[in-house]
Amino acid sequence: MMKHLYFIWITMFVLLTHAGVSKAQQNPSESAAEKIKAIQIQYLAQKLNLTPEEAQKFWPVYNNYTHEVEQLIAERHQKRDQEKLATDNADDAARKNMDKELKYEKRMLDIKSRYSTEFQRVLPGRKAGMVFKSEREFRTIMVNHLNTQRMNRMGGGPRRRP
Repeated sequence: MMKHLYFIWITMFVLLTHAGVSKAQQNPSESAAEKIKAIQIQYLAQKLNLTPEEAQKFWPVYNNYTHEVEQLIAERHQKRDQEKLATDNADDAARKNMDKELKYEKRMLDIKSRYSTEFQRVLPGRKAGMVFKSEREFRTIMVNHLNTQRMNRMGGGPRRRP
């Protein structure tokens, strides 16, 4: 387990610290997003320990799943940006935001429920059950890593005694 985490940390460090090298023709945020996506795929492949046959069936389904989730998130961001321009009564705006947030969460749950069934169709139950858990673990690792990087850049990282 520690060997896997060590490998992931090293991979993330190398890819994220060398992101500046390949920025020449790409938007920096696109380049970083692609690298993070590549690390996530590597992490999932390692956590799920897919056989070649399982991988051949799993990755197209997973790619469709992530595409739908990304579309939903983009739609949410677009609507938020549009709503910032409109001014409403604070109470009415709060109610609308609560309703919209619940609709978003329901749609996200619907997507996950549908793809949970799809993952169970293409993977053994034990591995299918690990997909969402492994995604959450990866996000937690990435958030912790990015927070650590941010703190180090701001000079708030671990202090070393002289």
